[in-house]
Amino acid sequence: MRRVSIFGATGSIGQNTIDLIARDPQSYDVVALTGGRNVAQLARDAIRLNADVAVTCFDDELPSLRDALAGSGVEAAAGEAAMHDAATRPADWVMSAIVGAAGLAPGLRALEQGATLALANKESLVTAGPLLMQTARDHGGRVLPVDSEHSAIFQGLVGEDINAVERIIITASGGAFRDWPMDDLAKATVEQASTHPNWNMGQRITIDSASMFNKALEVIETKEFFGVLPNQIEVVVHPESMIHALVGFHDGALMAHVGAPDMRHAIGYALHWPDRKPLPVERLDLTKIGQFTFRAPDPDRYPALPLAWRVMEEGGLSGAIFNAAKERALDLFIDRQIGFLDMARVVERTMDAISPRQGLQNDIPDLDTIRDADKEARRVASQMIEQLG
Repeated sequence: MRRVSIFGATGSIGQNTIDLIARDPQSYDVVALTGGRNVAQLARDAIRLNADVAVTCFDDELPSLRDALAGSGVEAAAGEAAMHDAATRPADWVMSAIVGAAGLAPGLRALEQGATLALANKESLVTAGPLLMQTARDHGGRVLPVDSEHSAIFQGLVGEDINAVERIIITASGGAFRDWPMDDLAKATVEQASTHPNWNMGQRITIDSASMFNKALEVIETKEFFGVLPNQIEVVVHPESMIHALVGFHDGALMAHVGAPDMRHAIGYALHWPDRKPLPVERLDLTKIGQFTFRAPDPDRYPALPLAWRVMEEGGLSGAIFNAAKERALDLFIDRQIGFLDMARVVERTMDAISPRQGLQNDIPDLDTIRDADKEARRVASQMIEQLG
């Protein structure tokens, strides 16, 4: 049996992972499930999968989690130290689906145990790509992509030489506002930004899709994971969300990964890799789809995208600064303190304020340095409200 852990078990990626594991329970020994305040769901899944331990990151939720697990034999734990302890428990395969920079440390701990890390946490590669990949190499671990786009690229490269790659094209749905008049974007509400036209995801990632910050993160991830140059990465808007990425080679060939917008494609590929096994996902009827459409992203509509290339050019701690400012700007938008278009302004101005005085030349910043940059960027981003107008 394979020992597996799921960090971020109560989110959409975690729930899809649990769905696949629960369909073949005799093949898996579930070590740890972690979550946030949805302790009822966390407990149900831990009991269902007979996990060794269930961990909530919130200390004040521990009594509720203990009550929900009473008599089940599943251990209950809470807090940052418990999260790290769960990450150090021996496991063969670990799903990293915690949202935000909080997912970085548990992922590093898992790699230090030599685990295979199925990475759905974009922020880990954006804030600490060199550190994450070096940790995997140093400890015999492995990182497998779970973002649908990066899984598609990974699959397109099977049996290929990365040196033969000319370009990588990442597709984007365009989010909730892809067809809105530009004049209306400044008035977009949290509720409107929280509805995705194709994917069923959590609120934060859905808003990031509408702003294209999600795609900006994925552009940076592509450079860090596959080691390509920034000028080899392209983004196109593909409203159907069925072609997830394309890999272009020096001979002009394009390899595309096509599938229904269902995260179980990418999760299942990482779960079963290097094998392919049947998955409970829709089989496409191309005659009913009729056509695929593409268009270039408008930088005025999606000002987050150009910031991704800035991060790749600056390197060092710029990814940590970018991501922390993005997370704080998203908090401010959800709290209705800033408008939809203000998010990109907050991030850009935070980068302007911090980047020149940070040690951006460090090839592989350590975790403490990354955390310091993250903290400072959040502080500065919070102050940017006063400069908006």
